[in-house]
Amino acid sequence: MSEIRRSVCALDCPDCCSLLVTLENGRATKLRGNPAHPVTRGFLCGKVAQYLEREYSPGRLLYPRRRAGPKGEGRFERISWDEAFDTIARRLKSVAQEFGSEAILPYSYAGTMGLLNGSGMDRRFFHRLGASRLDRTICSAAGGAGLTEALGLRYGTEPEQFRHSRLILAWGANILGTNVHLWPFVMEARRNGARLYTIDPYRNRTGAASDKHFFINPGSDTALALAMMHVILGEGLHDADYVARHTEGIDALRERVRDWTPQRAAGLTGLQAEEIVSLAREYATTRPAAIRLNYGTQRSERGAMAVRTIALLPALTGSWKDVGGGLQLSVSQAFQLNRAGLERADLQQQALGRAARLVNMSELGGALTRMVGPPVKALVVYNSNPAAIAPNQNAVLEGFRRDDLFTVVLEQFQNDTADYADILLPVTTFLEHTDLYYAYGHYYLQLARPALPPPGEARSNVDIFRQLAARMGFDDPCFRDSEDDMIRTLLDSPHPFVRGITLEELDRCGSVRLRLPEPFLPFAEGGFGTDNGKCHFHAETLDYTPPVESRHGDTDLRRKYPLELISPKNDDSMNSTFGHRDAVDLQTAILHLNAADAAGLGIRTSDQVRVSNGRGSCVLMARVDDTVRAGVVAAPSVRWGKRSPGKRNVNALTSERLTDAGGGATFYSCLVQVERIGD
Repeated sequence: MSEIRRSVCALDCPDCCSLLVTLENGRATKLRGNPAHPVTRGFLCGKVAQYLEREYSPGRLLYPRRRAGPKGEGRFERISWDEAFDTIARRLKSVAQEFGSEAILPYSYAGTMGLLNGSGMDRRFFHRLGASRLDRTICSAAGGAGLTEALGLRYGTEPEQFRHSRLILAWGANILGTNVHLWPFVMEARRNGARLYTIDPYRNRTGAASDKHFFINPGSDTALALAMMHVILGEGLHDADYVARHTEGIDALRERVRDWTPQRAAGLTGLQAEEIVSLAREYATTRPAAIRLNYGTQRSERGAMAVRTIALLPALTGSWKDVGGGLQLSVSQAFQLNRAGLERADLQQQALGRAARLVNMSELGGALTRMVGPPVKALVVYNSNPAAIAPNQNAVLEGFRRDDLFTVVLEQFQNDTADYADILLPVTTFLEHTDLYYAYGHYYLQLARPALPPPGEARSNVDIFRQLAARMGFDDPCFRDSEDDMIRTLLDSPHPFVRGITLEELDRCGSVRLRLPEPFLPFAEGGFGTDNGKCHFHAETLDYTPPVESRHGDTDLRRKYPLELISPKNDDSMNSTFGHRDAVDLQTAILHLNAADAAGLGIRTSDQVRVSNGRGSCVLMARVDDTVRAGVVAAPSVRWGKRSPGKRNVNALTSERLTDAGGGATFYSCLVQVERIGD
């Protein structure tokens, strides 16, 4: 018997697709995009189109396990859920009693974008326990800080409006690889005469398909944006009326950018001064012009400033007034749900009488090897694979190997982090549990019910933390909430964007657009999230300093490690989620080099190369091409370390240095040397 059920893709992607699952006799046989969803529009990316292979993979974890060998070897024995829960509760109680509850650290990120399984019962559990809080910074914190500083709110242009654009700047945005459901709107705009330009140190598929590609040096985006402002203001190309009515600080901005000539920026960005002038003029005089800014831009040491400066451009040109204008980085703040009621941070008061300490997830290596007061003695990992994705990998793995660290891992597959678990718990996929989803690339709230039963004894994160709360003796009523109770709590918000949306409506429709005007032009009439509703240029703090690890940074480091490494997202993976696939493994084993650098190093395509710096090394396969300029190398990520030579991936090279604001990871500020490995 055949039937079709709705679901929602939970992967960390702005598209947050609506899915249709075809079942034959209870088994899923087909997964496709929902044609009724205004953004998904009936198709899926290549990653999720193959998701049923993951769903039914023989590598799925099916039963609780206990470590049966040295940490890192990945040898386990099967145990019951009762034994797993009792062991975890006993060890957590012991750690809390001996070292204090802040010696326990949760570690999670966006393995699911579902609110219940990503930040629901788990947050309640750790708040009630009094565990250390995790500052979840690793992906987007610098961008969020920069966008908030510029606009006051994390709103942006609706994806559907890009079809009306006449000029689209994909700034650090690989639309085809990481935001593919925006692409049809971009192509519709191009058929109507729009131009697509990419600004990126790596020419990905989007760059190759663009009308122009600007090979900018890594981490120099702020210099380009300041020089564009210099041209726009110097030539009077700004929207004087919009600036007068809806911004503050234009005179100070004009003074600040006076010295940021295109010639000065050219020396820092690697672009020609004429290119910068032309880009600035075209952006300022084309209406509507939209910027699709993405998170690669903010993964450098000055990433927050880069996002902030770029995000000021639409206010300078008045682009926010136009359908098909403005900028999109994230629209997540429009989902004004009752997150406080879901997460219950107030429960910390019962355990500690105060808020617990905050540990930055981008500094996990240091937290596990150097932190005191108290040291981390128990680690609970879910929705993340830090052994593969966290920076300063050697320090992270040193911490994981500690015999005195009790580690619990909730996973679907036995990835790098799972190999270090003391207790390994099997969890459901997004096709197997109920959840509520917001998006950061569109304005549709979505509900998913289970389309399939869990395999083996897999349980949802919600159920696992609910059961652990009972084992710990937490009798607060919130730990007895059902999934529907939690969703109703989230929807209990007075904000006009979500007011009136009900669980019943979501059950009936699957996806519901936020209560927004159509079209939604968030800043057409000001309305910025500032004290007076105006965009504040704050010119006195706008500035650019090259990252320490860059061609214009620390001279001694540059002599020793002459190449700038970036590790952009692989088109066919999702961070490390699909690292079990052979095809993904091959694609994340590559280092792209420019022909000039390769010739100087005696490297040819398919050579094995060692990439190294003072933090570590990894082995990759060279690909000599024109996707990077001289002085830059690119390693699409993230490969599982256990499938790599030396059991290290590119994050053996990245540092724990943080961004200028937001405390984000600086994956793209990384100097290395490359050498060919002999025959």
